[in-house]
Amino acid sequence: AEIDSLGDLDPSGQFVVSTRVRVARSHEGMPFPPAGKKEDFEKMEDLACKGLSTLTGELAGTYYPLRGMDKATQNKMIEDHFLFRADDSVLGDAGGYNCWDTGRGIFHNKDKTFLTWLNEEDHFRFISMQMGGNLGQVYKRLASAIKHMETKMKFAKKDGLGYLTFCPTNLGTTLRASVHVRVPMLSKDPKVLNDICAKYNLQPRGVHGEHSESKGGIYDISNKRRLGLTEYEAVNEMKKGVLEIIKEEAKLTCMPKPMDELWTGLQAGESPS
Repeated sequence: AEIDSLGDLDPSGQFVVSTRVRVARSHEGMPFPPAGKKEDFEKMEDLACKGLSTLTGELAGTYYPLRGMDKATQNKMIEDHFLFRADDSVLGDAGGYNCWDTGRGIFHNKDKTFLTWLNEEDHFRFISMQMGGNLGQVYKRLASAIKHMETKMKFAKKDGLGYLTFCPTNLGTTLRASVHVRVPMLSKDPKVLNDICAKYNLQPRGVHGEHSESKGGIYDISNKRRLGLTEYEAVNEMKKGVLEIIKEEAKLTCMPKPMDELWTGLQAGESPS
């Protein structure tokens, strides 16, 4: 019932371009990438593929190993935000790219609305995404996949820390719920946007990831908090903040033009609409 209450953030399709929810998971008893050996990566890939191959219906898909994948396919997948790449210097320095061509790959369903990254930064990144603002649908798909995978393997978890991940910032729920939202008016003066994000513990950034700038008034808005709250609370916090952002953008979009702007337009023979 909680999931169903999330609904569609933007039924008009005017503001939300796309919606994405992801979680990270680690195999119980297996090393994180810096400590992993070739045989560890191969074993994890084998376990993961066996589990993923049992997904059915909408979640059923195909696994594409990074090893042997031609450059053109890799680049196309990266461009479409489906595939990861080894270009984070911090992760590289931490040993996150050890044995890069072994045990890594991507699984995705036919519609590319459910993806799983194997051994990118974490052993698993489960991702549900689609165009538009139907957050309920996106989260429900992810929850269904995780529930199934939990019957096939054990994930590393610790009391007080939640699900264990390579990077401490993902500990807890490990969940990142995000939307790409089109707010050209708010982008002209981002203070209102930043204030709303601060109020709801959200992180605004450009659509090309951390430290990137907004382009065309489109921002990536996501939850900051992963630890000390439930998955639903994290998703719902993002929902509330995004709805407020949309409300403010709609206000600015519908605001009447200033009188001097109208007068200039009338003098030029424009319609005052």
